[in-house]
Formats: sequence, C-alpha cells, structure tokens
Amino acid sequence: MNNRIIFLDIDGTLTKAGSSEPSPSALWAVRRAREKGNLVFLCTGRNYDMLKPLLRYSFDGFVGSAGAYVMCGHQVICDRSMMAGQRDCAVELLKEKGIFYTLECKENSYTDSGFQTFLQQPASKRTGRLPRHRQNTETNFHIFPISEYKGEPVYKISVVSSARETMMEVKRDLGEDYHFWIQDSDGSGMTNGELKRNDTDKGTGILEICRFLQVPLEQTVAFGDSMNDVEMIKTAGLGVCMGNGCIQLRDVADDICGIVEQDGLAVAFEKYGLV
Repeated sequence: MNNRIIFLDIDGTLTKAGSSEPSPSALWAVRRAREKGNLVFLCTGRNYDMLKPLLRYSFDGFVGSAGAYVMCGHQVICDRSMMAGQRDCAVELLKEKGIFYTLECKENSYTDSGFQTFLQQPASKRTGRLPRHRQNTETNFHIFPISEYKGEPVYKISVVSSARETMMEVKRDLGEDYHFWIQDSDGSGMTNGELKRNDTDKGTGILEICRFLQVPLEQTVAFGDSMNDVEMIKTAGLGVCMGNGCIQLRDVADDICGIVEQDGLAVAFEKYGLV
C-alpha cells in the first residue's frame, strides 16, 4: 500500500469546537482523499457516542476516547477502559480537590453536579472558548448527572478547574499510572484536561491501526489543534497543527495549516498531495 493513512482530530480541526458538522471544504477533502486511495480515520477525544454523528460520513474507522477505543472498519481493534480501581482513585481525588469532572463511557457520559451548576451561571461569567465549548457539549450529547452513573466502564475522565495549580497537584498525586494532560486557560479563567490509562493516547491509537493494516508509520498524516493531539502529531509520519492550535502543539508539529473555518484542511490536503 503506497497511499497514506490520514488521521483527523474533530473539534477545532474537522469541525468548529463542539460541533458535529464538518465544513463543506473538509468533507470535499476527505471524499477526494479516499477516492485517490488514501484511508481517512477520525482521531478524537470524543467517546463512541459523541462521534456517532460524524460516522454517517465516509471514514475508514476511528481512534476514539483519545486512543482507548479504536475501530478499523467495523472491527474493534483496541478496547482499553480504565480499571475500576484507577477510576475510583481518580474520582476520589478530584472530588477532594474540588475539580469538575465528567466520566466518559462508551455510550454515555456523566457530569458532577458542580460543573452543571457552573454552566448554568449567566453567560457573562463564562467568557472564553472553553465554557462555550463545554456548554455545547452538555447540550448536544448524551451527558447525564453523575447520580445516574451505574458503574459502566470509563474510558476517559474530562476535568475542568479554575485553579491550574490544583490540577497540577492532582496530576502529581496520581502519578505515572495515569496519562493526564492539562491545557492552559483560553482567557476564561478555566483550565481543562483529560486523564485515562497511562498506556493509551491518540499516538497509541495510530500505532494500533498501523499494526492492524501492516502499514509503516511513514505513510501516516495527522491533523490536530490541542494538547491531547500532541502524541498523535509526534507519532505520525507527518504531523500538522491547525492554525488555531495551541503553542505546545505548534512546537512539535512538522507544519502548520489554516483554520478549519478558512478551508484549512482542504488547502493542506492539496499541499501534501492527498487529493
């Protein structure tokens, strides 16, 4: 196989953050890339349920839950939920430190009451991209109160706090048993992050697919914009940061392309000969 395997983050890359509707130019690029013989995979922090709206478009599979749940075609090739002890230890510490958290399972997600109260505050107190994005997420996807959680396997825990140092304390206290990334505030005064098993990230998801398809990493291309894309961008043969990407991702990317609202993916696909 001489063609490429393309991996696309969703929020801020394929779509506007919090949306499940790709731009027309992005859909054109995906369609033309596949017609040329390339394979196109979603590579996202979203769980299976949250990415379902995008599966009506033609993709060859996905890396979901930031690497913890991976499908190639219709076959699950990686299923690594957190161990119950890991989940409980993390939740206990997050609650103790007053950090908002959301348990993300395969089909549903469950948010603690404190975060729901925060999102119900007047919009004037929730300025910045992060609160708007999380409000859209709460509204558009199957996210329920934590009181309804019945112990389903958890693939990822999303966290939000107004105190970055508190998040760093939790990261230190949890130690090396967890993969925990933290992204600095976007001006909203809030810091967000994700934690999961230490043996899963978007990069390991790419490796799983390459092993399954027996394709060398040199033939992979990845596009992303945020901190949870760092491993994906480092792992791929060519890693591209979107124009709206965070500084940390820009530093490790091989190239930077335009933002999705300005046909960034379509232009980049043409630049790299993917269409």
